[in-house]
Formats: sequence, C-alpha cells, structure tokens
Amino acid sequence: MDLADILKRRPVILAPMAGITDKSFRLICRRLGADLVYTEMVSSWGLHYRNAATADMLDFSGEDRLVAQIFGADPAVMAEGALMLQGKGAGAVDINAGCPVPKVVKTGAGADLLRNPELLNRIVHSVVQAVKVPVTVKIRTGWNAASINAVEIALAAQDGGAAAIAVHGRTCRQMYGGRADWDVIARVVAALDIPVIGNGDITGPEDAARRFLESGCAGVMIGRASLGNPWILGRIAAFIREGRLISEPSWAEKTAVAREHLYDVLQRRGEARGIREMRKHLAWYFKGVPGAARLREEINAMSNKEDAERIFREEVR
Repeated sequence: MDLADILKRRPVILAPMAGITDKSFRLICRRLGADLVYTEMVSSWGLHYRNAATADMLDFSGEDRLVAQIFGADPAVMAEGALMLQGKGAGAVDINAGCPVPKVVKTGAGADLLRNPELLNRIVHSVVQAVKVPVTVKIRTGWNAASINAVEIALAAQDGGAAAIAVHGRTCRQMYGGRADWDVIARVVAALDIPVIGNGDITGPEDAARRFLESGCAGVMIGRASLGNPWILGRIAAFIREGRLISEPSWAEKTAVAREHLYDVLQRRGEARGIREMRKHLAWYFKGVPGAARLREEINAMSNKEDAERIFREEVR
C-alpha cells in the first residue's frame, strides 16, 4: 500500500472503533467509498501471548488499504505485535495513543501516552525499525483542557519515524463529549512535516470540506457519523474531490446494505454471536424510521436470524 500517495489525494478514512470496525464493516465501507479503513485496536500483549480473542481479529484476507491499529506501552512488545500484523497483510500499522477507556489507560497505553511523549517516541521508533510498512499514530489533543500538548506529542511521533499522524480533536478527559477542537488540529498541521489527518465532529460532506479548508489537514477520519451510515464516506469523497453532492441513500439501499451486513457477520461469527453483534448495527441503520423506539426493542430482543428476517419483512418496507 502506497500510503504517501493515498494521503496526497485528500482521503476519507474510516476511524478505528472498538467493537465496530471489524472485517464485515470495513469491507462495506471500502466498497462504499472509504479510501482507507482502520481495524479495531489490537492488544500488543494479546498478540504476544497468542490470545484467542485477539487472533480472531486478524483476518485481513481480501482487504486492501487496511491500517491495523495496535495498542500497548512496551516498545519491544509493540514492535513484535506490529511485525505480526504486517505478516497478516496489514498495509500500515497505527499506534493508538488516544484511547480514553480506563482499562486501557491504566496500563500506560492509549491516551496515557499523551502524558509520556518520550515513551511514545521510543514505541514509534521501535515499531518503525521492526516493520517495512508505514507506521502512523493516532492521538488526541491532550490529557485534559489544562494540558493541550498535541503538537509536542505529534513531534515526538514524527521524530520516532511516523509516516502520518491522526488527531482526534478532543482531550482524553472529554472522552466523546463536548466539541472537537480543530484549531489544535490546525496547529499540529502547521508544526509537522508529515501528513496530518483530522478527526472529530464531521457529520457530512460540507463539514469535511470546511475542515480541510480551515485546518489544512491531509485527510479526514470519520468515526461515529459512519454508524448505520457507511455511505457518508463516499459522499464526502465525491464532494471534496469532485464537487458532487450525492444524495442520501434511499430506504431500499439502506435495507439492502443492512441485510448484507447482517448475513456477512452471521457467516463469519456464527448465528448466536453474530446476532448479538448486529443488534447495535441494525439499530443504527434503522435510526429515525417511524416507530423507531419499538423497532429498537425488537432488535434488542433478536436471538436468531429468523427474528432478524421478521424485522426486515414486517418493519422494513
């Protein structure tokens, strides 16, 4: 994968989201217009110990333009894990330095690295030395409002050899609340020599175009706005590169993709696990339809594919 070439084309990128950006969703998003897709974050220690649940996340066959994200706080273990991800076919490896979830942060990984730029630098350097694919880093603006240090962190990652940086415009303490600060993203863009990808609060093509203009970022990363709406990636790409504003998908298009997503997950995960995992996705696909509250209850009560088909047959017209 020629990451440098992709980043010259104002790419639209699917953000890494735990429990969401599995293979089924990534394939749909690529087909519908994502220029790059990120995996869920993979534990470096899980790779080291050959954890079964971690190994289950490593099927990258048939995918292209895939960035595999890894988290951890030990440079040697991170390098080992990155090498394994490369061996599985990842086109690039991303180091997670932004996850705010307490169980990750308390291990010194994720957003805790925002408080330790020297360690992040060593991790990036170790991973870059271990693999042949490009290495990127995803960060936040800082630990909290009193310690906005995204420029320092991004420079440490760049010095370690990172090929690109993605910045989520929130602090760790904000989690996913409040507003993304794109002024900080713009400052990172101005300070670095490598491409910067902006992430946070992009809800449509016009938002994305404005963020490109205001920040000077090389690409935009879409997270929560893609939930139940993978079409947003292609709609943004068409608008920022061609000036075309593609209409929202029809109800028929939405239901067709929702059903495709459902059956792909069932095939990969098995019926019991697949149904559990698809409850949230179907609720997102059908958000805003008449009787949505009742429909959500039916989705959450699904226990097999017959229940799912009944919802499509009776509720989705």
